[in-house]
Amino acid sequence: MTATTDVLVIGGGSTGTGIARDLAMRGVDVTLVEKGNLTHGTTGRMHGLLHSGGRYAVSDQASAKECIEENRVLRDIASHCVEETGGQFVQLEGDPDEYFEEKLEGCRECDIPAEVLTAEQAREVEPYLTKDVKRTIRVPDGAIDPFRLCVANAISAENHGARVETHAEVVDLLGDSDRVTGVKIRHESGPGKRSHGRSGETEEIRAEYVVNATGAWAGQIGEMAGVDIEVRPSKGVMVVMNCRQVDTVVNRCRPKGDADIVVPHETTAILGTTDEEVSDPEDYPEERWEVDLMIDELKRLVPILEEARTVRSFWGVRPLYEPPEVGSSDPTDITRDYFLLDHEERDDLHGLTSIVGGKFTTYRMMAEEISDHVCDQLGVSATCRTAEVPLPGSEDESVLDAGMDRFGLRSPVARRSSQRLGSRAEEVLSATEPNPVLCDCEAVTRAEVRDAIDQSGTDLNAVRIRTRASMGNCQGGFCCHRMASELHPEFDEPQAYAALDELFEERWKGERHALWGEQLSQAALNYALHATTMNRDRDPASARGRNSAEGEDAEPLDFGAFDPGESPVSNPAADGGQRGD
Repeated sequence: MTATTDVLVIGGGSTGTGIARDLAMRGVDVTLVEKGNLTHGTTGRMHGLLHSGGRYAVSDQASAKECIEENRVLRDIASHCVEETGGQFVQLEGDPDEYFEEKLEGCRECDIPAEVLTAEQAREVEPYLTKDVKRTIRVPDGAIDPFRLCVANAISAENHGARVETHAEVVDLLGDSDRVTGVKIRHESGPGKRSHGRSGETEEIRAEYVVNATGAWAGQIGEMAGVDIEVRPSKGVMVVMNCRQVDTVVNRCRPKGDADIVVPHETTAILGTTDEEVSDPEDYPEERWEVDLMIDELKRLVPILEEARTVRSFWGVRPLYEPPEVGSSDPTDITRDYFLLDHEERDDLHGLTSIVGGKFTTYRMMAEEISDHVCDQLGVSATCRTAEVPLPGSEDESVLDAGMDRFGLRSPVARRSSQRLGSRAEEVLSATEPNPVLCDCEAVTRAEVRDAIDQSGTDLNAVRIRTRASMGNCQGGFCCHRMASELHPEFDEPQAYAALDELFEERWKGERHALWGEQLSQAALNYALHATTMNRDRDPASARGRNSAEGEDAEPLDFGAFDPGESPVSNPAADGGQRGD
């Protein structure tokens, strides 16, 4: 099978979907391919901070200025993805005054609004701050939903004629030593994927130009092309708490260090992070001590975290880039700026450009620059409009204020639904009657789940990305089966069961590092519900596991290292027994 396009974009994260949208809005024929779901890589594994630039106001002012510029743009074009929480950089008693003053001056030099709050004022804004706070700097940080934002960019791209293919891995580049002329992709096989009947097939896509927007994986695409891309992947852990212990972004006002930020996000708070260079963006250790470090350090800022319930943890990999001539040994010293690598100019290889480095907050700016470059290569004179045209869902901000009573929803559900859907709320929520809540933790209704299934097929992890269903405290224990039941009658029973197992396993991956206290009980309950009520501790591919007396011979599912009868904590005394008990 062969297809053609003007521009082929590799990578379905924020930058890739932003590029596809930008080019499609300029009238360019675009195809985007992503080996997993949208946000499969770095974008889907971030702490949800919409940077004000304050974090870089001392160490990297160029990045700080880009952040505050794009912060303002995203508040306008992606209002249904952004919560304007505000943020504070907190100086504790004993922290040096010199750095606090440097931070304040740096913010002002970068045109970042900054206001000094006394300890009393800071605790009035954020009551759970430690009593050891000396003073803070208030900045316009925010929280942003990366899943919703990428989906909105992809929908906009498709609305302007782009083709977006998920679960389509690039297995080779087409062309020769002088020019890249396209890619060869493999449509992922297996249940639970929206493969349009091509599951397991390969396809060649010929293109006038190819853009490598794979972030931390850019070096792997470079190897296929025979060029060296000096990406230095750096891993960081994030820890998801059971509720919002803070309502503003809380930063520690100190030079670089681990565990220095708490980001309120939807119904949770996310703690972050670490910064450790790894050789492979997909193969690196995920350690329990890293999770402990987040809580132990950040409880100095927000003491209530010591008593809070840890729901799950996850790791992301930053796509840091450093020109070869710089050669810094410490990843925390590497700039968070982005780089456009024109491989014709750099490596004498035509038809390929890579975009590396950067941050989520500056994705649109990065996409604009590379789209300008591609259009120049193709002789297209259209200009960028992505800073002015709202993303789907953000066209009419008044929708976010609507009570939604006409849909028969309780007010908290109405608020959450209208925030997620933005200007699409009336269209989606009036489409299904009756419209019960399927995910109680995140207040996700049947209408939202059905709308996401219409877009994603049987891939319930894609439904999760679009709706947040299964991302709350129970981690899918009480809603995974409800989501799977919505696949009927359009999809058959084996497809529904496979989609259910895939979603449940994905939720389990993030829980297994934080099994202590109430969360251990929750995980055991989820396991028991999944295993005993549906016999899903057996191989989902085996009908015997569900329907025959021979079910006892089926292979058990792999639920990681979890044994419901044994605490996974090997040495509770190592942390005083507080989390292992």
